[in-house]
Amino acid sequence: MASDLWIERITLNNFRNYQAATLETGPEPVVLVGENGSGKTNLLEAVSLLAPGQGMRRAAFADLARAGSDGCWAVSARAHTPLGTVDIGTGIVRPPGGRERSGRQVRIDGDNKGGSGVLADYVELVWVTPAMDGLFTGAAGDRRRFFDRLVLCFDPTYRTRIGHFERAMQSRNRLLVDGVGDRTQLDGLEMIMAETGVAIAAARVEVCNALAGVIAARHARDENGPFPWSELSLSGALETDITSAPAADIEDRYARTLRFMRDRDAAAGRSLEGPHRTDLVVGHGPKGLPAKLCSTGEQKALLLGLILAHAELLTERQGGRAPLMLLDEVTAHFDELRRTALFQEILHLGAQAWMTGTDAFGFQALKGDANAFVVADGRIAATNL
Repeated sequence: MASDLWIERITLNNFRNYQAATLETGPEPVVLVGENGSGKTNLLEAVSLLAPGQGMRRAAFADLARAGSDGCWAVSARAHTPLGTVDIGTGIVRPPGGRERSGRQVRIDGDNKGGSGVLADYVELVWVTPAMDGLFTGAAGDRRRFFDRLVLCFDPTYRTRIGHFERAMQSRNRLLVDGVGDRTQLDGLEMIMAETGVAIAAARVEVCNALAGVIAARHARDENGPFPWSELSLSGALETDITSAPAADIEDRYARTLRFMRDRDAAAGRSLEGPHRTDLVVGHGPKGLPAKLCSTGEQKALLLGLILAHAELLTERQGGRAPLMLLDEVTAHFDELRRTALFQEILHLGAQAWMTGTDAFGFQALKGDANAFVVADGRIAATNL
């Protein structure tokens, strides 16, 4: 099954370790092989910037420029999207006679856009990186950001609501820390936090429930599949309340909580209650254990199972259109059985998955079904599996 969303060509200029490089491919999965440090992950990061946000590494845009360059960089791509074939360009540019801009610029078919948010209309992305290997044992904030990216795929306005909540919360925190007791200002900011916070919680609960349904269906199809089924829940007061009370009541209750917590929040220097404190709780279904207590290999398999369930849900909701998948060093902890199962799922979804590895051996099961390239010192060349 061919993907309806895929990158035909991508060009990098002064990006990370690439002075100038172009890769052309088809809708099939893309395999990038090469030594560590050759630029494979940098290429995946460039693809991730075709979607809204900071990319899969969350790097400062100024840090993406090649060392020794003038500080500007560009990524451009020809993408086949739900809205047709488009040319997407993004980067940091220097206006004539001026300094480079700190925020990245975005163009669609040559037209300047106001920000990266417009990219949500064209490209949907999911990714897995080695940095996520500690997702289940690390900080709650990492799991929350991970889950929020999953939610964003279903609701392009979700990022806007989070932005409104965070700006109101930061303004409230400043007033409290500075001892500004303007009740009218605080009431207004807390109402914004309540309205947007409950909307954020409701969106999270909806996606969590939908994912749980897909995970259950996957388990029913294959009870002993190579990617164990997971148990998902959200640990947060608003997310818990969403299931038992109308949104308006929860907003009023949260606004009252914020008023009651003013002195405590002022002493702490931050807001102690709200959706910014929510945690994603994941369990290993077959073993009945929290994911954080599982082995590294089991955690990797759980994470991949969750990502595959999310991609399946996206594909269903988009009428059979699979998202782009960026899987960096994804086979590192997997044996041949799990590698083959992963590739079969990708092919079944019809996704253009971009995958990296240090050699071609781990991708032999994709021979004839993927386009392969060797990456070395910022150069890209076609190869065979």
